[in-house]
Amino acid sequence: MERYLGHTCGDRVQTVKEHLEGTAVLSGEFASRFGKRDWGYCCGLLHDLGKYSAAFQKKITENSDRRVDHSSAGMQVCFEKGGMYGFMGYCIAGHHAGLPNYGAPTDDAGSSSLCGRRKRKLEDYQAYRNEIKIPELASVPFDVKKAHDPDFSMSVFIRMLYSCLVDADFLDTEMFMKDGETGRLPGDSLESLLERLEMYISGWLESDEEETVNGRRTEILRHCLESGSMERGLFRLTVPTGGGKTISSLAFALRHAVKHGMDRVIYVIPYTSIIEQNAAVFREILGDSNVLEHHSNMDDFTAEGLEETEELKAMHLAAENWDKPVIVTTNVQFFESLYGSRSSRCRKLHNIANSVIIFDEAQMLPTDYLKPCTAMIEELIANYRVSAVLCTATQPALRPFFPKERHITELCPRMEEQFRFFKRTTFCDLGTVSKSQLEEHLSAERKALCIVNTRRQAQELYKELKSEGVYHLSTSMYPSHRRRVLEEIKTRLDDGRKCLVVSTSLVEAGVDLDFDTVYRELAGVDSMIQAAGRCNREGKRGAGESNVFTFSLEGEKTPPGQAQQTGIAKSLLEEGMEFSSTGSVEEYFRRLYHVRDESLDKKKILEAFKNKSYPFATVGKEFRLIEEESISVVVAREEEAEELVRQIHVRGCTREDLRRLQQYCVPVHKDVLDKLSGAGMIRPVLEELGNLYELTAKERYTDEMGLDLEIETGIASFF
Repeated sequence: MERYLGHTCGDRVQTVKEHLEGTAVLSGEFASRFGKRDWGYCCGLLHDLGKYSAAFQKKITENSDRRVDHSSAGMQVCFEKGGMYGFMGYCIAGHHAGLPNYGAPTDDAGSSSLCGRRKRKLEDYQAYRNEIKIPELASVPFDVKKAHDPDFSMSVFIRMLYSCLVDADFLDTEMFMKDGETGRLPGDSLESLLERLEMYISGWLESDEEETVNGRRTEILRHCLESGSMERGLFRLTVPTGGGKTISSLAFALRHAVKHGMDRVIYVIPYTSIIEQNAAVFREILGDSNVLEHHSNMDDFTAEGLEETEELKAMHLAAENWDKPVIVTTNVQFFESLYGSRSSRCRKLHNIANSVIIFDEAQMLPTDYLKPCTAMIEELIANYRVSAVLCTATQPALRPFFPKERHITELCPRMEEQFRFFKRTTFCDLGTVSKSQLEEHLSAERKALCIVNTRRQAQELYKELKSEGVYHLSTSMYPSHRRRVLEEIKTRLDDGRKCLVVSTSLVEAGVDLDFDTVYRELAGVDSMIQAAGRCNREGKRGAGESNVFTFSLEGEKTPPGQAQQTGIAKSLLEEGMEFSSTGSVEEYFRRLYHVRDESLDKKKILEAFKNKSYPFATVGKEFRLIEEESISVVVAREEEAEELVRQIHVRGCTREDLRRLQQYCVPVHKDVLDKLSGAGMIRPVLEELGNLYELTAKERYTDEMGLDLEIETGIASFF
């Protein structure tokens, strides 16, 4: 019998049959996490049937660049088989190019849609019949009783199955090409990680005090550990600032995962700055090799042929498919992957199944896409063995977005009592003030934080107040610089010296600072409460001595996208509601979601998946949580950054270089980049790196304010 080749590597060969069977076994194993091993196995076995054609065999034996469509064959076989196999056709057709749109029956054979590809005349691949038998499917894609929208459930199932296929295809090919030496390190078992955590917190659990801060933290932690034995489902952890929610949520997640034989814990966080902080805590407890950070920044600077160290290589490979026990990622990476269509984004999805997912700072779930996001969370719980935890001090009013029968369990014991105990501040409204009045207030303070809504305002206010002990913080400063300034601020605060900080909202989460007084320009109620968390943080003073002053700035417009949030907060103030109460938080979100009703799915993502005609490719492009992506400008002022850039210019760039460079990057929007470029202030670091530039006009960056936003062509203000 003729031997049909799937891959070659030097003198070694892998037959098509070997590759199909190897991929099928892996794909089936991945799909078994959500109870669909038969679907995963069948999809893997059929995906490369087109390689049985004489044309493909000629291409591989001659090592030719000739293009042979081998993906459409398995898809056409699925439709010939009929029934549920047709859904598998999406996965097989797109296992290289990405999940396609269904298209329309009128699409011709040249179209990339599923309808178009069904009409393509392919090279004869029927020799597959001598080696491959199409397996029968023994299960249905999902439990119809749990599906509130069967079309949506089917679209998620197709993406999950696609993930199983593309990851299995990559891994089987990689295993052959590298002769088994893949460098993949899966990490330790969750059982061993739970033991490490229990050892880490053992001393805390000995405390039986109830009326101290540490006693309350221990009470919450102990309750989360005990609750880990509960059945899978949807949970809330509503903990006031200072209540220790990071460790408590990890304790619940690990105990819950071990109890139910789950595969991993995934933390979904709104900001990359918080990711760095939380990941550092988890690494300290669980070990470096068990925690993977994966956010969009890791994918921003992609270029062909980048080299990487063995240590970084193992983590990069794991990032592609989330093959680690603890993942720390962003809302952007998580949800854009779940609604994505490209193999690079979707490859990891099957590893979300059978996991505990913690949505940290749940109030930051993107409002413009709230309905698609909550629909996806519900689908993961209902059909993919997931438990989800909405974790925050300002719990959004998400109850209406889940089915009535979906029970939500609160993990914080005596929640209302905890908020009363941890109340450390008093809100006071200054109303509308002029800039000079605000400056007068701040000049009289000794240890105060002022948060304004834009980077431009922060820079302008800092310039007026600039003196000994006055600091500026914003994302116009690169991370390494910001950390250095934060350490200096902490030292001054600890020493009791004068310390006045003017900042944007970046200090509202993931930054451990403690001021006597906080001033916060009016914004959403959740932002106001997060700001209050930087006042009297350690509870050393009474709430009456620790004021959080809210204000509106005279002559300043509300930033784009914040008008409704600010308006609702203002109306609550006028009604005399106390920002810090859990009731006002719930009322704020209830009003916000009511006002935003139609725009809670502004791209009509959920409407797109109807009548079995799924536009995967279109939705993958449309679903963007951040519409205007930022571009990174490297500020090479420090010795390490200068040396890195110098080496890149001489020898090219490695992935490790890019990882180190991120500590010296300032994000800017395209309009600002254009102004910097037009003024001759930047240049590409390397042409092939794309969105990565170097600041050549070093004088535009100062220790006090970071990147100066005043450019000759005008003021480049961004938010």
